[in-house]
Amino acid sequence: MGFLSDLKILYHMVLKPIRGKDHAARLESFYAGQAEAYDDFRRRFLHGRQEMVSWIDPPPRAVWVDMGGGTGANLEFIAERITDLSKVYVVDLSPSLLKVCRRRAEQRGWNNVEAVEADATCFQPPEEQVDVVTFSYSLTMIPDWFAAIDNAKRLLRPGGVIGVVDFYISRKYPPDGLKRHGWWTRAFWPFWFGIDNVFLSPDHVPYLHRHFTPVRFDERRGKVPYLPFARSPYYIFVGRKSPGGPPG
Repeated sequence: MGFLSDLKILYHMVLKPIRGKDHAARLESFYAGQAEAYDDFRRRFLHGRQEMVSWIDPPPRAVWVDMGGGTGANLEFIAERITDLSKVYVVDLSPSLLKVCRRRAEQRGWNNVEAVEADATCFQPPEEQVDVVTFSYSLTMIPDWFAAIDNAKRLLRPGGVIGVVDFYISRKYPPDGLKRHGWWTRAFWPFWFGIDNVFLSPDHVPYLHRHFTPVRFDERRGKVPYLPFARSPYYIFVGRKSPGGPPG
């Protein structure tokens, strides 16, 4: 059953055409047929998610926003802390994924979790500011990703925390202290991921370092299902918004 489920996922990832007049429609076209089997496959593919959330220590009664949170699978990594949070917003543009998230929250009794169909670049919760914003393999699927980070910064209270884990490639000449990927890595992975409208960027890491004070940061490579010798590059970033200055 697991292999048959993987075949369905691989069909949607590699063969099924992605259609839609806008970003939201294209996302739903991609995810609608694989939403129920999404989590199991991604668990073996999207590395570093648990570590990213474990590096975040929210204050009591915090408000946490998971941008591009889809099925709410990331909530399982903080399951023991959810009842200590005031509110958790799982924001996504795919109604099929959010349907899974709502079912998960109901089954787990997480009454403070709300799945919201909205754009990460402009989402605004009722609270004026929030304590934590996370992006777990979602920035590479947001065309205007820098606007999404800018919105996260605007939403965060002074001293609030952003957490990001995602695929990426390095710049050809990265700043000192950051890893440099070879030509093959910088050419192959953007092409391979681009088939699914996942756009790897050499600018995520520098942009995050420029706008937030790093708390923890790591650059790694992870296994890819059914590509036994492949290791895709990914990073984990946890940073803090400056406690002073104007919001945003």
